Amino acid sequence: MASRTLLPGWYVYAVIAAMAMLLASEASVLEAAAERAPRPNMVLILADDMGFSDIGCYGGEITTPNLDRLAQGGLRLTQLYSTGRCWPTRACLMTGYYAQQVNRDPAGQRPGWAVLLPQLLKPAGYRSYHSGKWHLDGKVLDGGFDRSYHFEDWNRYFTPTAHFLDDQQAPPVKPGDGYYATTAFAQRAVEFLSEHDAKHHGEPFFLYLAFIAPHFPLHALPEDIARYRDRYLEGWEAIRRARWQKLCAAGIVDCALSARDPAFTPRYLKPTLLKQIGPGEVERAVAWDSLTPNQRRLQATKMAIHAAMVDRLDQEVGRVLGQIRKMGAWDNTLIVFLSDNGADATLMVRGDGHDRAANPGSAASFLCLGPGWATVSNAPFRRHKIWVHEGGISTPGILHWPAGIRAGGQLRHSPVHIIDLVPTFLELAGVTPPKEWSGQARPPLPGRSLTPLFAQDAAIPHECLFWSHEGNRALRVGDWKLVSESDGGGVWELYDLKTDRIESHDLAAVEPERVREMSALWERLNREYAQQAGNSPSRSAQSQPR
Repeated sequence: MASRTLLPGWYVYAVIAAMAMLLASEASVLEAAAERAPRPNMVLILADDMGFSDIGCYGGEITTPNLDRLAQGGLRLTQLYSTGRCWPTRACLMTGYYAQQVNRDPAGQRPGWAVLLPQLLKPAGYRSYHSGKWHLDGKVLDGGFDRSYHFEDWNRYFTPTAHFLDDQQAPPVKPGDGYYATTAFAQRAVEFLSEHDAKHHGEPFFLYLAFIAPHFPLHALPEDIARYRDRYLEGWEAIRRARWQKLCAAGIVDCALSARDPAFTPRYLKPTLLKQIGPGEVERAVAWDSLTPNQRRLQATKMAIHAAMVDRLDQEVGRVLGQIRKMGAWDNTLIVFLSDNGADATLMVRGDGHDRAANPGSAASFLCLGPGWATVSNAPFRRHKIWVHEGGISTPGILHWPAGIRAGGQLRHSPVHIIDLVPTFLELAGVTPPKEWSGQARPPLPGRSLTPLFAQDAAIPHECLFWSHEGNRALRVGDWKLVSESDGGGVWELYDLKTDRIESHDLAAVEPERVREMSALWERLNREYAQQAGNSPSRSAQSQPR
């Protein structure tokens, strides 16, 4: 055995001391670098009425390469919740509070303390930009945004009459002008970012890109529809099962496939609908093989248009991402993508009406997805937009930030809510949520920062998660979910989501004490939130579809 040479003790101590000094120096350098590191840019991309399983990285067959690449380089959330409806979700995203805390119903006005995210980011040096749907009270620029393209014409993707640039109404778009809302929103976002780079290079920015796609009416570009024209002739049962299998294989869900509900009747359905649309329309999610050839053709075409709208949304997201790369801001930009609620089963005609002789998907047509395909979009869950069962409130959620999220392609299973996004953005911006605004006390934010998820699948601690919309109510505590629907008389159901996320086995009868405790907590929160908003508590406020 070779002999070992012993080093003098003084030498060992000197080496240890030198290493300690080096480590301390490196630590101080890292700390200094962290202090000098620019705050991240933040981009929030919101789809409208897009279901949990529509995009490719969430099991869908629709072509969405740009969103899929974000997922591959970032994180996918498997239990991200919305509110189940357009405007309450936007209230949560912009204020950080539950909609019930800030009086956000169709005609409600926010309390003075319920300021918007850009107003909180501005003192930290952020410039904020908005493009697309607003659906909040007040003017956009009054909410702290520096530029805005604001769209309010829910019925027209091609020829809007109500759209605004920096809160000033723009001229109505004429037929044949080549306008398409999804493309216009992205174009304005690209213009705002290009202007930011030219005039405010190096300053952090917040972009809120709120698409209206694929919200009804089903309007899409002909070349996009053509790619999917015959894709859905195999029917909603086959497509739905294929999506569920892909979700399970990817580890996004670990549950059965909920049953198709042929008895479900879409809200707002009028007896004149079939006469307006024609014999190809189907009012319920009946078995595909029970449909006539005419019905199968129209139903497959409707889903082709929906797919085309999602496909185009992804293409336009790609243009915006390209602009961020062009600016050299890619590595330090947090991108969040989600949907405002589940897919919508509504069937109606409004706006300019429906011309049965027009090409489906064109400006003269007015078609809705309906319950058959909404059940596919929300697979594998139950129910749809407006309801607060999992199908109405579960949304895909992608987080991408090269400088801050190194765990590319991973899943995060912790239950989280969109109220958690404002605390996340504020933490990254170095902003402490103010306790008052304009002399008015602000309630504590109910959400929690999602930054622990950037490194690992950590638990995000919530006492509970709360839902209330048009008499549909829910509360989640841990894995237990209490839920009721106004159409069912408000009777509470209880589910263990750890084993039954499709809400198929109601345990209310065998867990009566848990139902009592959770329902009492829901009632208490409902009263508190109503008081904060200056309202009296209500379970059944009704509204028109948007």
